[in-house]
Formats: sequence, C-alpha cells, structure tokens
Amino acid sequence: MSPRTASRGKTWREARGKYDRLREYPSAEAIGLIKSLREPKFDEAVELHVRTGLNVRHAEEQLRGTVALPKGLGKNVTIAVFAQGDKAREAEEAGADHVGAEDLAKKIEEGFTDFDVVIATPDLMPVVGRLGKVLGPSGKMPNPKVGTVTADVAKAVSEAKAGKVEYRTDKAGIVHVVIGRIGFPEGDLVENLNAVMDEINRAKPSAAKGRYIHSVTLASTMGPGVRVDTDAGSDAVDQPAAAAPVKAAAVVEEISEVEETPAEAVVEETVVEEQAEATEESPEQAD
Repeated sequence: MSPRTASRGKTWREARGKYDRLREYPSAEAIGLIKSLREPKFDEAVELHVRTGLNVRHAEEQLRGTVALPKGLGKNVTIAVFAQGDKAREAEEAGADHVGAEDLAKKIEEGFTDFDVVIATPDLMPVVGRLGKVLGPSGKMPNPKVGTVTADVAKAVSEAKAGKVEYRTDKAGIVHVVIGRIGFPEGDLVENLNAVMDEINRAKPSAAKGRYIHSVTLASTMGPGVRVDTDAGSDAVDQPAAAAPVKAAAVVEEISEVEETPAEAVVEETVVEEQAEATEESPEQAD
C-alpha cells in the first residue's frame, strides 16, 4: 500500500478496493460505480477530471471556455453583476443576487465573497479590474472569452442560473469540472458528462500536438477516482447506466474523521497508480 493510500480513511480505502482501478469504464458504468461504492453523508458533487496533453506554457495551447449542463448543477448559483442603469435593472429581473457598480466593488474590497459567478458590462471593467487580487485567485474574474463580460447581462445571468459552467486547464494541463450531484439520476449525470466531453473535444486548440486527452477520471467529493473511457461523449453512450460489476456496497463502519480528496489528488493518484503498484510488488524495492 502506497503512503498516500495508507493516509486515507477506512471508508475511502474500502470503496477503492471494490473495482478495477486500472480499467477504463464506459461513462454510464463509471457513474453507476461512483454512486454505489459508498454511502455519502451529504449530496456530494460529482467531479470530472480530464488530463490533456496540452502544454499550457504556450498561450495557443491553453484551453478555456464554458458549457451549459443540460441537467444543471443541482445547486443554487449566486451571481454578482457589475452594471448600472437599465443594465442593472435587466440583471435584477433575470435573477442576479447582487447588482451594483462602485458600491459593489467597495463591498468586495472589504471582504464580501458570497457569490459563485461575477458578470460585468464592458463599461464597468475598469472598476472590476481593481478587484483582480480578490477575484483572480478564486477564478471569478469576468472574462469576455467565457461570456461574463457582456452587454447582454440578462442572458448571461439566465445561463449561469441554468447550469452554465466554466472549464479551463490548470498549470498541469488538467481540466476540473463539477458535472452535478451524487443524488442526480444516472442518466442526468451521463448527459452532463457527455456535454462537457463534447465541448472539450470541440474546443481542442489548433496548436495542440500529440495525444490530446490522456485520461478521464470521475469521482464524488469524498470518494476515490474511477477511470473513464477517453472516448466518452454523446456518441459513446446512449444507454442508461448498466449495473456496476461489484457487489452492493456493504454498510461501512462509521469513522470519526472524514477526509476530503482534493481534485488534484484524484488525478495525481490516477497518473501514478501503475508506478505505485509496480513499486509495491517489487521485492527489491520492498527490501
């Protein structure tokens, strides 16, 4: 057992031992697995992690965009809009939670961060620009490339409320996207997964070289990662999820402390899996 695995909680390790960690499952089967591996204590998010072969140090190979999840996110999205006059009224009518200009900027500078998405009209970007140190690190800075800097604030607010999510490669070339909640019907999660994979495939940078998608992993917030067929998309799966090839999860022993699996850890665990297993089985390494 690798040190990283040994540091996990008992429930996580039990779930991880109930499936073939090296197999790439069809989308529907993978979703069936993560729903059946363990009993969640809350409605966990279902996370998609796509490891690409993009060299994100080159601007032309960076990947960023938005995709509308057909079945939504399963959560109430809180939206802050920088607009004034008629545009502010349109944003409020569309359902924006916080609308303002200099007053909203001052509130954020004083520590207010109770929102998930920030939208701004082009004329107020000089005001929003002052908030770069606050909004930038959290990924909330408005950007015209993803439709959050726009004159059509009503449309942007409506799309965000309906489940439009942003995706982008991190510094390791990995895309992390939440595609729903563990309580969603399997068919809804498959549909959201297909929508994201179709969009990532469509948005492949023209400068990309070599293999584009190296691995696809699904995981619930507190669960282990399950590898997914890299051909996942709307053309790959049209049927409801098949029964997972594991026994029904037994009642697991309660643990006093729950450990969360960060998105990066899920992908890192997948990438080094084969090397870790080989090391464990080598007598010379063991000595």
